[in-house]
Amino acid sequence: MRVRLVLLLTLICAAGVASGQVAPEPAFDTEGFVKTHYAKYEYRIPMRDGMKLFVSVYVPQAGSFGAKGDNGPYPFLMTRTPYSCGPYGEDQLPARLGVSRELLESGYIFACGDVRGRYESEGVFREMSPALTQAQKANPKATDESTDTYDTVEILLKTVENNNGKVGITGISYPGFYTSASIIDSHPAIKAASPQAPMTDLFFNDDGYHGGAFMLGANHGFYVSFMPQTNPTLPKASLPFEFDSKDTYGFYLKAGATSNLDKNFNGTNFLFHDQLIHTTYDDYWKARDISRHMTGVHAAVMVVGGWFDAEDLSGPFKTFHAIDEFNPGVVNTLVVGPWTHGGWAVWDGDKLGDATFNAKTGVFFRAQIQFPFFEKYLKGRDYAALPKAYVFETGTNVWKKYDTWPPKAAVTKTLYFHAGGGLSFDVPKETVGVDEYVSDPAHPVPFVNYVTNTVPQRYMADDQRFAARRPDVLVYETEPLTADVTVVGPVRPKLKVASTGTDSDFVVKLIDVYPEDYPDPPSAEAALGKRILGNVPIIMGGYEQLVRGEPMRAKFRDSWEKPAALIPGKLVSVNAEMPDVNHTFRTGHRIMVQVQSSWFPLVDRNPQTFVDIPFAKPTDFVKATESVYRNAGQASGVEVLVEP
Repeated sequence: MRVRLVLLLTLICAAGVASGQVAPEPAFDTEGFVKTHYAKYEYRIPMRDGMKLFVSVYVPQAGSFGAKGDNGPYPFLMTRTPYSCGPYGEDQLPARLGVSRELLESGYIFACGDVRGRYESEGVFREMSPALTQAQKANPKATDESTDTYDTVEILLKTVENNNGKVGITGISYPGFYTSASIIDSHPAIKAASPQAPMTDLFFNDDGYHGGAFMLGANHGFYVSFMPQTNPTLPKASLPFEFDSKDTYGFYLKAGATSNLDKNFNGTNFLFHDQLIHTTYDDYWKARDISRHMTGVHAAVMVVGGWFDAEDLSGPFKTFHAIDEFNPGVVNTLVVGPWTHGGWAVWDGDKLGDATFNAKTGVFFRAQIQFPFFEKYLKGRDYAALPKAYVFETGTNVWKKYDTWPPKAAVTKTLYFHAGGGLSFDVPKETVGVDEYVSDPAHPVPFVNYVTNTVPQRYMADDQRFAARRPDVLVYETEPLTADVTVVGPVRPKLKVASTGTDSDFVVKLIDVYPEDYPDPPSAEAALGKRILGNVPIIMGGYEQLVRGEPMRAKFRDSWEKPAALIPGKLVSVNAEMPDVNHTFRTGHRIMVQVQSSWFPLVDRNPQTFVDIPFAKPTDFVKATESVYRNAGQASGVEVLVEP
């Protein structure tokens, strides 16, 4: 899992597992269970090019699971990670082992591998290491993540006793990328794989860039902590970046151009530098799109994601569709719940910030979806196959099963902008209509309404009333709904705009507005009644919950490879595609769309002049008047898929 400024998540051995919010299952003595039931071994396995990669293996001890009738042979459940397979030493046991308690108690051979150039593995680490081309595959010593996994599996099958010849692969975030890469032209023993929040295509709405705009807050903090190393020498422990301010809004505003942040590394961290300077969809990014290479998949696959994943939201969908496209007939399931980045691994999943889901969705996933998946395909247990898509519907807070994703029955509709801040599925009839605001990069719109030195994951469901009150944010909303409206699949803003600048961003947010009489939670009522100082009550009446929001950098309106300047005052089309949603706007609620031109410091500032943004000069940052058209001939809106 990617280490984040917002939430330090530690990969501990055999599957990407989060730590840092709530200790999972505190009554269960994981370390004691592992000590009693598992034996640990460490290997340095030679790859086809001679490099040796480190793998730690935890093997069920003889008779440990006899009470459950499972004495082996056991399948492998493996992860590969850049975040350490420590603790190192065969006498050192991890605080947590396995993908879940259910799988740990069932009995698996858990394996964890340090990828090339990280921790105890030899070689050179490469960011999202590109897959081999067909020409490169002709070289018997050529390597990529698929070949490294193949070679590792081959040796483990021959070396570790009491295995049943079957291997499962899983991992979250960066280990999710390695999981995806592992099943390309995979070893025949790999029978089940679960890429979870997999990093997939960093330039397209997946961690690095969204709509051509650099995701500043997340990437800067991550790459400060993710330092290079000389292998196989253990790197220093990753630590969150120490700001000289508790307010990242002020910190990044003071920093000026993003290239100034690159100087903080003193030339030592090529990873942040590469992310920063590759501002177009060039060969650097194209080579790192793993979805282009998802061929030769033979394992049953369960792709997992979260509706509120602030890091790798689009990766699961792109991976899922790529596997279907290149591997017709393979078992391929998409599972998405109301989770943050990796939140399904350890947390209850019953709420995010002020949004509640009325069920312990994480507990349900681990016990009722993930556990049966691995048991079925690695142990041959008689569990029913998963549906094509098993997704949680926010708003109604229910799980839904579909035989396709998006659902076949969904109908394309557009929420059009209207005069007076109106929003409806009706095409505007006005012959003239335009709304304007002034965007000032010296005073960008914040992405949260509180001071923070992180990127809090709750921002993806936070109240947007603070933004609606700003003069540089346009607001459009429906009348109270007379029936439920369920939106599924990708959300596609389609704007007709003009600017006095030569470049601008357009951030579009889809929002669920709660009725004014919506009840407050009991904690809010208690806080109001007791007037507790410092306890801010949650007022849910009129709450404007963010459902999905994304930026679009206007210079990329026609091409991701060749950006083009805006002509001041000239009307252009700016279209975008947001990652999928599955949300029901309930009867009595309103649907709202907000449009703005900054979202700081989540997204880097656009100077609003056509320049190489990381190296913009102070004089390049100028105010711009943004015009959004909403008439019959030039209608702006948001295209969605609606379930009938």
